[in-house]
Amino acid sequence: MKYLLIIILGATLVGCKKGYFDSIPQDLVSIDVIFKDKTETENWLASVYSFLPDPWSTTTGSGRYWAGFTEELELNSATVQASGLLSGANSINTWNNTYQGIRMANIFMANVENSETNLLKEPNGRELIEQYKGEARFLRAYYYWTLMKLYGPVILVGDEPGKYNDDYQLPRNSWSECIDYILAEMDAAQQMVPDKHLTSSGAEDATQTGRINKLVISAVRSQVLLFDASPLFNGNPDYANFRNSDGKQLMNTGYDAGKWAKAAAAAKAAIDHAKANGRNIFRATHADPFVAAFNSYRDLFLSGWSTEGIWTRAVTAYSTWENDAAPRAANGNSFNASLSVTQEMVDKFRMTNGKSIDEAGSNYNPNGFSTTAKAGYYVTGTANMYVNREPRFYNTVTFNGATVPFVAKSGQTHVQYWPTGNSGNANGSEPKFPRTGYLVRKHTNPSRNLSNNAGNVVRPAMYIRLAELYLNYAEALNEADPGNPEILVHLNAIRTRGGIPALAAGLSQAEMRKQIQLERCIELAYEGHRFFDVRRWKIANTNEGRQGGDFTGMNVYAGNGLTDAAFYARTRMSTRVWDNKYYIFPIPQSELNKNFAMVQAPGY
Repeated sequence: MKYLLIIILGATLVGCKKGYFDSIPQDLVSIDVIFKDKTETENWLASVYSFLPDPWSTTTGSGRYWAGFTEELELNSATVQASGLLSGANSINTWNNTYQGIRMANIFMANVENSETNLLKEPNGRELIEQYKGEARFLRAYYYWTLMKLYGPVILVGDEPGKYNDDYQLPRNSWSECIDYILAEMDAAQQMVPDKHLTSSGAEDATQTGRINKLVISAVRSQVLLFDASPLFNGNPDYANFRNSDGKQLMNTGYDAGKWAKAAAAAKAAIDHAKANGRNIFRATHADPFVAAFNSYRDLFLSGWSTEGIWTRAVTAYSTWENDAAPRAANGNSFNASLSVTQEMVDKFRMTNGKSIDEAGSNYNPNGFSTTAKAGYYVTGTANMYVNREPRFYNTVTFNGATVPFVAKSGQTHVQYWPTGNSGNANGSEPKFPRTGYLVRKHTNPSRNLSNNAGNVVRPAMYIRLAELYLNYAEALNEADPGNPEILVHLNAIRTRGGIPALAAGLSQAEMRKQIQLERCIELAYEGHRFFDVRRWKIANTNEGRQGGDFTGMNVYAGNGLTDAAFYARTRMSTRVWDNKYYIFPIPQSELNKNFAMVQAPGY
């Protein structure tokens, strides 16, 4: 169709006027007109970017959203997956919105070279058009990728924007076809975009934060190839009968060990690219190694993103996240305290000696209370099970007895989750408290006063950071070339930054695999990885990755003080259902009702 209705966010509708049917409304604009204007052309490109979710928001597709489907969070009400009711009728629907992003990218690429555009009047107009097309081309491939991670094989619609009379009865492409396509598109886009977005003086342009460059594409390629090599997608016999209606096989049932080598090479190339562009694993310095590790992980999200971040997003919902992570002991009034951490997630964090809590020699004590305080972390009388944990634990979880994560209310020094405590369920006028007795602390700013916003730190979110690439490389190399010393070099760089000892050589491939998977769980917690990692590894039925059964927390309805054992009784919060069909989510039934050539995921 020649005309499109452009809906501007924040605009309001106006009442009908005389002559309404006599002329084209001002918001009904010809595509030809749009792409003749430089500003409108760039606005369209911005709209292609707008389909990227904010990692810290509550919106579908965000990192926070996916955390609610894993043991990372205990929600106030169960998800349809946890209830065992997930089906096409109530599936998570990112399908429609993401295909809109793909369509917007197609329209942009088909029209940006309009010969009459005033972009061409710019001194570097031809280069700008090439760059803009490269950005849109990558985003289109990336949107396909986000669909594939959730739904498996998708439909590749090609380059032409669809018309109202096109045939939309299209079957799924195979997983291999989708992978080959998006990698080829990313490779092509990489040749079209700059290595860096620079100011006229040659410095990196902070106003272009989040714009696609060559490094971003290198990093995303690493992720794509890692998933493609992983057990869910590489030689999975469970999908032998996942076929189109014409019998076409959609998933790879034959294992290809060479995919791990490709994933390792892509990760190493992305790491080298990042370092050449000045990126490094962010580290804070301090005379006390524990404090240095704690500050490194805390400050990574406040200021260290400029060192470690590879693909960032300038405008984020960090303040909403902080409000939802705030106990009522923080200064202010309106907090949701909704980011409740499960006991199962708490138990994943290691001790300061690097050992898991159930490992011999860990020195973990599940009973009794500390007779000393650790200034800045917890007070005297804190449960021993929170004592001597690795620094990232104190950065990630706010527990009973922990210091207040923000500027505290007058007279408050630590968090109290028992019923009459300063953040418990019977204290104050707002009945908002963490149902598990834990709140997420990660990505919060201790200098922020939630009452008047003093001390606020505005910061971007990171879609991809260098630590992820290190872990990608360690994982892929362990599968492709077990025993390669580079595995420990990159894994230990993350461990030691996190404040635990380096692993020594000599672990078996299976033991190393478990260490890498646990490291990803801890290091990348609440960043949107866990949901997809437990699936691609096919570990949702194992002890390490269990997603079904009982999940627990503290008894927030019992106890009268910090050292009252009644509060610390492990209490069932929810019983979740896991079905192996949940490894891939169903396509929304509304889409199947429109496209009869598209088959549903197995089991639904």
